[in-house]
Amino acid sequence: MLTSLSIKNYALIEDINIGLQPGFTIITGETGAGKSIMLGALGLLLGDRADFSSIRNTEKKCVIEGAFSISNYKLENFFKKEDLDYETQSIIRREILPSGKSRAFINDTPVKITTLQKLGTFLIDIHSQHETLSLGNANYQFNVIDTIAKNESLILQYKSELKDYKVLLNRFDELKEQQSLAAKEYDYNLFLLKELEEANLKGGMLEDLEGRYEELNNVEELTENLSSAINLLQQEEIGSLESLKAVKVNLSKIAKFSANYENFHERIQSVIIELDDLEAEMTDAMDRIEANPEELEMVNQKLQLIYNLQKKHNAENVEELLEIISSLQEKVSVTENAESALTEIQTAIKDQEKVLDKTSNKLHDNREKIVPVFIEQTEQILKDLGMPNARLNIELEQGTDFLSNGRDKLEWYLAANKGGNFKEIKKAASGGELSRIMLAVKSILAAQSKLPTIIFDEIDTGVSGEIAKKMGEILKKMGLNMQVIAITHLPQIAGKGASHFKIFKEDNEVATQTKIIQLEEEDRVEELALMLGGNTKSDSARAHAKSLLN
Repeated sequence: MLTSLSIKNYALIEDINIGLQPGFTIITGETGAGKSIMLGALGLLLGDRADFSSIRNTEKKCVIEGAFSISNYKLENFFKKEDLDYETQSIIRREILPSGKSRAFINDTPVKITTLQKLGTFLIDIHSQHETLSLGNANYQFNVIDTIAKNESLILQYKSELKDYKVLLNRFDELKEQQSLAAKEYDYNLFLLKELEEANLKGGMLEDLEGRYEELNNVEELTENLSSAINLLQQEEIGSLESLKAVKVNLSKIAKFSANYENFHERIQSVIIELDDLEAEMTDAMDRIEANPEELEMVNQKLQLIYNLQKKHNAENVEELLEIISSLQEKVSVTENAESALTEIQTAIKDQEKVLDKTSNKLHDNREKIVPVFIEQTEQILKDLGMPNARLNIELEQGTDFLSNGRDKLEWYLAANKGGNFKEIKKAASGGELSRIMLAVKSILAAQSKLPTIIFDEIDTGVSGEIAKKMGEILKKMGLNMQVIAITHLPQIAGKGASHFKIFKEDNEVATQTKIIQLEEEDRVEELALMLGGNTKSDSARAHAKSLLN
């Protein structure tokens, strides 16, 4: 519950600080005194967008701070998830700086506005006059029924399943589009692929072919030069090998004189061995050289084919052509495997539809069970509120489409008077009747949601007299289980509060200020008498005020 509220430098408020109690609290004040300012400040604590124009003195920062007692509301996991220090008496603070920048804190830890908004849903429900009109909104109607039916976790499960379902549908559409495009290019891609595959390309083959082509195209020059080189090595008188062997004989005679000469002898021996091997390999290579015009033509054709493919595909080497083959194989495969891929994803879609059917059926069953109970409770409260003949009808039909919260379609209908026809609730009820219906709904929800605090902003619109008194009794009863704060113009409701605050405007030499004070017993009598008698406070009005308080 909200235990204290401090507002500084906000709109007409310079500095106020109030302490709040459990139970039913009343806030009264003349029109324009600043009740809406209080709600605006509370809205900032709950994550509403900050407005720089709301700062009273633009040279100072605006600070709004609320203390909340949360020990009974099992919020430890929320604080842990948001990486916040959990305190049973938690402080929320919102600041608007002169620069226009807004800051938010929970227990002095800076937080994002979204975190405030999340925490706010667990702490306070602010019912504005505008919200009464939402009774005719399907989303609001669903929210009421689902809250009473305790469908929250099931709704989250359904939304997760629906998200997966939509992903599959999108994937199916994307695949169909890809396959449509691939089908148009299939013949051309297949032609290119076959042309490349028939070339039997392998990494490094271009270099091998170019080397073989040079050999076959220069047989005579190779033979002539190899033969000459071999002769120069093998001639008995001037051949290189014979000369080196003579050198070896000379060095062998002096090798014994020192390690240096021994090294000369060993090195010349190595040279002779290397030249012997080289001569043998050159002889073998020359023996294998022969003119082969057919092979030369075949190698030349293969080279020209590769060169043409490189030019056609703008590739610098065979490796890039191999990458193009892989890409074309994938594109062709998409088309050739189209049916099996579509069938696979269609199967997944059908399986997910079964999952959604199961969850949406549970939602429907839960709603169907709670609707008659909700109607009975609502009609009973409306009877107490002066609508004895009001009848509520809720049509719940399950369709085939998967909607955001199941497959159900929901509509509330009201027959406000005896013998009247059912009409959509927003068309069948007057402003006062809508207020009473909303109070009935809120009182039922309060028992289910167990929110710490609910604030009503003029829930009494369009009612008076005995009906207002009944409203006050319902609000007081709600206050037995939670903190209820009501902003009201009606003394019949104001008299039911356990505590009573008055908002008023006061002029000083500089500016007008909004202030708030808590009224004691005698002050409450005077305030109620003023509400009863207008601008005058007669003895009869005071007597009536005392009777309302008693």
